[in-house]
Amino acid sequence: MTSDELEIGKRRQEYFGTNALLPHLTFMTRRPVRLNNVLIFLLLAFAGVGRARGSGYDPLTVDPKFHAQTLDLSVHEAARNRDIPVRIYLPADGKAEPVVLFSPGLGGSRSGGEYLGEQWAARGYVAVFVQHPGSDDAVWKEAAPEERMAALRKAASLENFLLRVRDIPAVLDQLEAWNKSGPLAGRMDLAKIGMSGHSFGAVTTEAVSGETFSVSGTKLTDARIRAAVIMSPSTPVSTTAEQAFGAVKVPWLLMTGTKDTAPIGPADLKSRLAVYPALRGAPKYQVVLNSAEHSAFTDRALPGDREPRNPNHHRVILALSTAFWDAYLRGDKEALAWLNGAGPRSVMEPADDWKAAP
Repeated sequence: MTSDELEIGKRRQEYFGTNALLPHLTFMTRRPVRLNNVLIFLLLAFAGVGRARGSGYDPLTVDPKFHAQTLDLSVHEAARNRDIPVRIYLPADGKAEPVVLFSPGLGGSRSGGEYLGEQWAARGYVAVFVQHPGSDDAVWKEAAPEERMAALRKAASLENFLLRVRDIPAVLDQLEAWNKSGPLAGRMDLAKIGMSGHSFGAVTTEAVSGETFSVSGTKLTDARIRAAVIMSPSTPVSTTAEQAFGAVKVPWLLMTGTKDTAPIGPADLKSRLAVYPALRGAPKYQVVLNSAEHSAFTDRALPGDREPRNPNHHRVILALSTAFWDAYLRGDKEALAWLNGAGPRSVMEPADDWKAAP
């Protein structure tokens, strides 16, 4: 490793702790979503209650018959001899559309976050879900049940953090090539790129969209990223939030929950909430979902969850992320007005918290 990588690694080791990523897992036994919650979600979505008063803009409006075409592809980066699986959700039209990337948590894969991929594609975005070998679902699938936790502890490493961070520009480089020829030719507007992620993917997103590594001043930012949605953000323990995030230059939308805490390691709610006030160089937004646990941002509940799933949490996540992409990737003035006005409150529950500094 270079001296910069060692400094980043030291900082991240302090941040993660030995096992801090274990609560981020998207693996093993799944608890089914209760049918009544699904019905409530559908009723809310089709009732049109997400529409802000006095505005025709509604980020939840989609064609109910739409189902995204998906492409499972692999990015080969010759410099690292590394293959990076991706799943791409395509919008209905064949025009060049903005692109949003998603990085999953530890133990996750490109198949996770389907509810996000379908929504974003339905709204006209090319959604690219990245799988990070070394910290993906192969870690636990290839281990005996009694060895899975140990395997995941090992995967929560500095090496895998650096691999993840380097995966993002590698994928963006390949998207540029695919946009010139093949089945994706002309389908992507690569001047309008958003980055998103949950948990370990949130850490990845922070790193590539503006975070500063304080000791050396190193930045791993990819200048092609225009905006970021960060689910379960967190602050490194070896520096202040201001030092890490004070120089961010692109809009960030932060999402967490009042029970979005990690039982192992320092990534607690205080760490998550410290990010928003530290941002000062670009528009910033934050939602804190009442009683939302760490898994609220995933497709389904995780082992160890204590709270029942609230279907309105996904509704808020979809509405806010869509409006944010529309405002900051498309330059949609109605979306920006919705985001900066009464729109977010029209989809939230009273106990949810919302902050905006456009």
